[in-house]
Amino acid sequence: MASEQLGKVLEILASRPRDPNATVAEARAAMERVSERMPADVESRAVNAGGVPAQWIVPPAASAARAILYLHGGGYTMGSSNTHRAMIARIARASKARALALDYRLAPENPFPAAVEDVVAAYRWLLSEGYPPGKIIIAGDSAGGGLALAALAALRDAGAPMPAGAVPISPWTDLEGTGESVRSRANRDPMIQPGGLAEMARMYLGGADARHPLASPLYADFRGFPPMLIQVGDAEILLDDARRVAERARAAGVEVELEVWEDMIHVWHVFAKLLPEGQQAIDRIGKFVVVRTS
Repeated sequence: MASEQLGKVLEILASRPRDPNATVAEARAAMERVSERMPADVESRAVNAGGVPAQWIVPPAASAARAILYLHGGGYTMGSSNTHRAMIARIARASKARALALDYRLAPENPFPAAVEDVVAAYRWLLSEGYPPGKIIIAGDSAGGGLALAALAALRDAGAPMPAGAVPISPWTDLEGTGESVRSRANRDPMIQPGGLAEMARMYLGGADARHPLASPLYADFRGFPPMLIQVGDAEILLDDARRVAERARAAGVEVELEVWEDMIHVWHVFAKLLPEGQQAIDRIGKFVVVRTS
């Protein structure tokens, strides 16, 4: 049963209805305005990660040898290292790791596969900086969770060494929206709706095939992928995006931990300041990162 604080989170979200007619620029600005400040004891430094702008987010006691390459959500059309850095800081703290928060190129200005190319470039940059692949975790939420999976497929196909693991959070893996939960959870998900999801997919694809495995990693070949921790809420429309990826990855021999959190909404981790389950999920991520990179 969910904590009482979930009701407060739902009230906050209901008080901030999204404008369905907002332009991309307006939606981006709105997301920036409501982003939480990063904790004062966490360092942040801008860096050029192989040609891609990024921020190093470094909590106290972070291991200099352990890195999380983090990919923010926002439907490939909005979001940034700034909008997500408070949550990333919490994940980095729980993981005793440095986090590289990537500002990959956004659609519609930069459609698929620009974001995938940027993640591959940043990962190769981490390797060139001396981070062994066994000390790197690729993580991301929503579109960033799907992007993490797509980048793994691209890296594997290019013959690059795989990271120690991956953490897709509420991943968007099917840009066609064919999962049953897209409809069955629509009245429970206050964060994303089928119509908005379809419009973001249209902007990101830019005419590309929605079933391209690097756009919709649900259709990827998962052979050779590293161990994964996938977290998803039972009250979100992307529930089946996570479930189906876990099933297909396991069938390909990948070690997968799938956690379905009862009553939780899309990327509930972002509310960890108020929501106990948010911090609990982040703590689970921290344990996964530490174990896989030790």
